[in-house]
Amino acid sequence: MQPANGIGPSVWTVSDGRAGNAAQVRAIASALGATRRWMQIAHIAGKGHRDEPLTLTPRAPWTWLPAAHWPAPRLALPADQKAALAPPWPSIWLGAGRRTAPYSAAVRRWSNGQTLVVHILDPKLDPGLFDLLVTPEHDGLSGENVLSTVGSPSYFSPDDQEQAGLEFADLADEPGRSAMVILGGNSKTHQFTMGAAETLAGQLKLLSGQGWRLRISASRRTPAPVIARMRQLADEIGARFWAGPEDGPNPYLAWLNFSDVAIVTEDSANMLSDAAYHGLPVHMARLQGRAPKFDRLHESLIRRGVARWFDGTLESWSFEPLREADRVADRIVAMLVERYPQPNMGVGEDTVVAPDWL
Repeated sequence: MQPANGIGPSVWTVSDGRAGNAAQVRAIASALGATRRWMQIAHIAGKGHRDEPLTLTPRAPWTWLPAAHWPAPRLALPADQKAALAPPWPSIWLGAGRRTAPYSAAVRRWSNGQTLVVHILDPKLDPGLFDLLVTPEHDGLSGENVLSTVGSPSYFSPDDQEQAGLEFADLADEPGRSAMVILGGNSKTHQFTMGAAETLAGQLKLLSGQGWRLRISASRRTPAPVIARMRQLADEIGARFWAGPEDGPNPYLAWLNFSDVAIVTEDSANMLSDAAYHGLPVHMARLQGRAPKFDRLHESLIRRGVARWFDGTLESWSFEPLREADRVADRIVAMLVERYPQPNMGVGEDTVVAPDWL
């Protein structure tokens, strides 16, 4: 995201290690590092550059308490994490997750307000403790420093998309209509039961008979019996299937690039948003269980024209791709430029300046 010599602002990406939280931090950091944005903030002299993401895993009894009542949160961390959480503080702190929130708030205080602290997801703390909160619309949080997103802030850089296209170039030549099937799994709110798997398998078999080319991708949370059932189905109908390294290189991004529509289980805001980022009509497949927060997420996607419930049939429609990470990154750049005004180059709009290497 930033040059190896540390030019520009320093950025710490921080999460509790949970895949969904880490993915959102990574997406916003990648969007922030896009050339057109980095050029606007490259004049900022950052300190404490860190190449690797920082994972914070506080222990009990801190985790038993609401975040607002954590005494001395640094003491909750293992020794190596405690040592990493030290000055020089970064220009930008990108944190995500409830267990990371006390540290996001603390770094703003420890740095005397010099670090721009951006926290993703509802921290269950006073919003005034952060410079910017990025929360999904379905969380219902509002405020002057709250930026609401539809779904999750997905982002895929042009370089990564080009590389995926090169690695799986054969997909571009496949004839007919294609559908990517993205399988989630068990969570606090949803269960991917074998009943749900059999229902979905039957629907996918019918779609295959109608000429749809299916590309089925499992996730880390997909239960092993469901993976086995879907792998069997893929063998029966000639669908592509990926559940891990044993199936070869990960085709996830390439399948998003080269598919016409998507079927996504309802349990993951990140997966639904990944498909919406690519402008794929999203057909949400039901699992067992529900939660008001996810009901609001689904309603927001339907209202925006991104998604519909999957009933065994597939349709195509158009909508503006969901590019929420870009919107967040633009907001961060604007806040940084306000703090660190770009230098006056001393030239007029019509003046041509020779490159400094000439």
